[in-house]
Amino acid sequence: MIDFAPSSVAPVETDELLNHARYIVSASGQLLCLQGHPWQPLTSRFQQDISQQLRARHYLGTIDQRHCFVVEVEYRERLPDGYEWLGLRSQMGQISDELFELAGRALQIVNWYNYHRYCGRCGGRTTPHPQERAMVCEACQHEFYPRLSPCVITVITRDDHCLLARNAKFPSAYYSALAGFIEAGETVEAALHREVKEEVGITIDNLKYFGSQPWPFPGQLMLGFHAEYEGGEILVDGEEIVDAQWWRYDQLPVVPPPSTLSGRLIQHFVDQFA
Repeated sequence: MIDFAPSSVAPVETDELLNHARYIVSASGQLLCLQGHPWQPLTSRFQQDISQQLRARHYLGTIDQRHCFVVEVEYRERLPDGYEWLGLRSQMGQISDELFELAGRALQIVNWYNYHRYCGRCGGRTTPHPQERAMVCEACQHEFYPRLSPCVITVITRDDHCLLARNAKFPSAYYSALAGFIEAGETVEAALHREVKEEVGITIDNLKYFGSQPWPFPGQLMLGFHAEYEGGEILVDGEEIVDAQWWRYDQLPVVPPPSTLSGRLIQHFVDQFA
């Protein structure tokens, strides 16, 4: 069981606590893992086996009643026997949703810390807040908290067909739900209508919220919806979206796995006809 800490303040870091804690070790966006095994937090043994220089340590909370930290180290291509670096994407579907969320949170905290070492307002150096997860400018006292970028993602349905699209970065046979960032001053609903119109040229109606998923690539929160086709002909933008088609529920192309919100949205549509 994972219990995230409400702030960055860790218990008194005694040798006993640190020796019994669990660690998420990261470097350059990669996770340190025992070779040949799905990713999981490491014991303190890694500190004996890995000689990289510790750059920062952040308290996350507890996992199975043991305190848990994310530590950032200097990246090294050569590792002692038994370890390897893995990207979090490679672990999708290989580890539980709970562990995926933990690793994602850890990487986002490391990114936030590194991106706010200096103040974006005056350029002064920042230091960690004594009670909260925030960086504080020593000069102007401005505070920088971790922030997420909210995104919308939707599966559009028309009777027993759904609209799926292929992003320019996808492999040729891979299709997914439409998604995009919510812009400043925009409601979630307005973002959905705009993104769909911009990317595939149609209009939608009857939006229904489905669920959400943290998406740490590098720091989004995905808000998932089903929507019904209202009108228009498919016209892709040709830049971000290179193809979009209506697919019958039992004749789908290669789609994202159920470990993703897109995959769950698609599966929920399919299940209605099972």
